[in-house]
Amino acid sequence: MRGVVLNAPDDVYVEERDDPRIVEPTDAVIRVAATCVCGSDLWPYRGVEKIDGPAPMGHEYVGVVEEVGDQVTTIRPGQFVVGSFFASDNTCEICRAGYPSSCVNRVLMGTIGTQSQRARIPLADGTLVATPEPPPADLVPSLLAASDVLGTGWFGAVAAAAGPGKTVAVVGDGAVGLCAVLAATRLGAERIVAMSRHQDRQNLAREFGATDIVTERGAEGVARIKDMTGGLGAHSVIEAVGTLESMTQAIRSTRPGGHVGFVGLAHDVQLPVEELFYAQVHLHGGPAPVRRFLPELIELIWNREIDPGKVFDLTLPLEQAAEAYRAMNERRAIKALLTP
Repeated sequence: MRGVVLNAPDDVYVEERDDPRIVEPTDAVIRVAATCVCGSDLWPYRGVEKIDGPAPMGHEYVGVVEEVGDQVTTIRPGQFVVGSFFASDNTCEICRAGYPSSCVNRVLMGTIGTQSQRARIPLADGTLVATPEPPPADLVPSLLAASDVLGTGWFGAVAAAAGPGKTVAVVGDGAVGLCAVLAATRLGAERIVAMSRHQDRQNLAREFGATDIVTERGAEGVARIKDMTGGLGAHSVIEAVGTLESMTQAIRSTRPGGHVGFVGLAHDVQLPVEELFYAQVHLHGGPAPVRRFLPELIELIWNREIDPGKVFDLTLPLEQAAEAYRAMNERRAIKALLTP
């Protein structure tokens, strides 16, 4: 089969890879219908995150089940499925508490690589959720978004306690940040502030429910949020970038007693404990427990109540993966969808 490999920074290519097979009796093999490039894929692409030799890429996927192991009971061949970027058994104590991304048996799908024509899915019963029937083509992008960016944005909004009567600020205008705007809207937030400098992303944020746009960053961005909230700060702030600047901006934009949901994959972020002590904000986040939300998100998409697939503004065949990475790295695309 064909699959995407990162050899070194700025060096992405598609090559022939071994066909996946059932390794454990809890595995499934799917034919990938759609996959995509994630913002977190850009960290190793830029050389910020080191890789040890050629690495298969991709952790977002939807597709059709081709084969299942002997111990798989809830998923069957022929079903169209959506899976999380972490495989999980969905039965351990941590999963039952709502955090399958920290499952005691978790497998990071990025180590398998789903930017490919086919993929092995460990712990299939706990990881995959089937759609009611094969979806129409126009729903596939939104279902793919549920595999990561929608679920991650949703967790950011939940962790930030977004809800009725709340002012929510979203730091980051990538696919996750935009999906966080959509989630805050669904959760009933009264005012949603998208922090963005890019017109196309501002437009989509407004379409997803943002009531205000703030273009300033850093201290100026914090000042704007404070000014908009009577000097108090937002009730809920979602951090969807993963840098020291974005995390600091999120914490300082939050009022005492407020909540910060941080879901940006952090790199070299060290927070001053003294400032946190006096900020008196709730911090909650980390790798999103996407599997927890998948049934609800799939239902919303299936019923056409939300359309998160709009974050995909570039669609390319798998063989053009290198261009998909370049376009996202150069901010010519919000998120690139790949068709195997």
